[in-house]
Amino acid sequence: MKIAFALILAALGATAASTPTPLPLPGGEGGIGFDDLLFSPGLHQVLVPSGRTGRLNLVDPKTRAIDSIPGFSESPAGGKGHGAGTTSADSGGGFIFATDRNLGVVNVVDMAKKQLVATARLGGGPDYVRWVEPLREVWVTEPGRKVIEVFHLEASNPPKLVATGTIELPDGPESLVVDLTRGRAYTHSWHDTTFAVELRSHRVVARWANGCEGARGIALDEKRGFLFVGCDEGRAVALDVAHDGKQLGSVKTGKGVDIVAYSPRLSHLYVPGGDEATLTVVGVGGRGQLTVLGNVPTAPDAHCVAADDAGNAYVCDPQHGQLLVFNDNFPATR
Repeated sequence: MKIAFALILAALGATAASTPTPLPLPGGEGGIGFDDLLFSPGLHQVLVPSGRTGRLNLVDPKTRAIDSIPGFSESPAGGKGHGAGTTSADSGGGFIFATDRNLGVVNVVDMAKKQLVATARLGGGPDYVRWVEPLREVWVTEPGRKVIEVFHLEASNPPKLVATGTIELPDGPESLVVDLTRGRAYTHSWHDTTFAVELRSHRVVARWANGCEGARGIALDEKRGFLFVGCDEGRAVALDVAHDGKQLGSVKTGKGVDIVAYSPRLSHLYVPGGDEATLTVVGVGGRGQLTVLGNVPTAPDAHCVAADDAGNAYVCDPQHGQLLVFNDNFPATR
């Protein structure tokens, strides 16, 4: 009876799914090559590195107001790829750290001044950037070199990023998420392996089969120890980081998966399939089991997503240079 009732609720939620609302971005006319999107709980803003526009946009979840920080590399309109300008960002310590692919650097943005105050040159082309709070480190993935490059943020005025070494990842690294509870970070190979890296020693301490043919996106339920993997071929997988990466659940999604996002508030995983212009909303059960709650139409090549703490998911729409804001009214998964 309980199972039947849950299925009815899921079905009702699917019929009540809201339609995403377009949110145009400054300079987005002609398209934006999006890549990484991220919600910053500390800033309570959605960080939207906006590629060739030369802007890092911050979106207020309550008002949808956009605050633009200029100063990054600009390119002409028309490109739909994500190899130009700023494409990844994270925040911490009063700063935002954002890559610039044209220049091959990671920039430091002072949030009080809303301007770039420091730059560090990278050893290779950047993909993801993430802040490691306890160590005051900035980690930047460089797939071309198969490494994560590590920088220490010196408490100087102006601040300074000092390169301290690299972490080698064979056939990677793809994606990056930090787990402060367990003192680890997680990343993938480009195929079927997920790596656990110890934060303090910078050592790879575990390798887990993740069930993908082409591992891409990553997200974490830090409290419960569930790590989510988005597979390019159209699949999402949940791993148990506390039990040697045991596979807990798996569901089919739209093909062309890249960036994924998770809402701890709703226990929902968001998996955009760029090849099929759809967002799959997945409920995550108490044991890590995955259930598709519904599919929401998005846009061609809508391959990246972020989730705030108010029940909204933000899907990139590269062709139109905007975000598609989806208010998630599916029931929370318990």
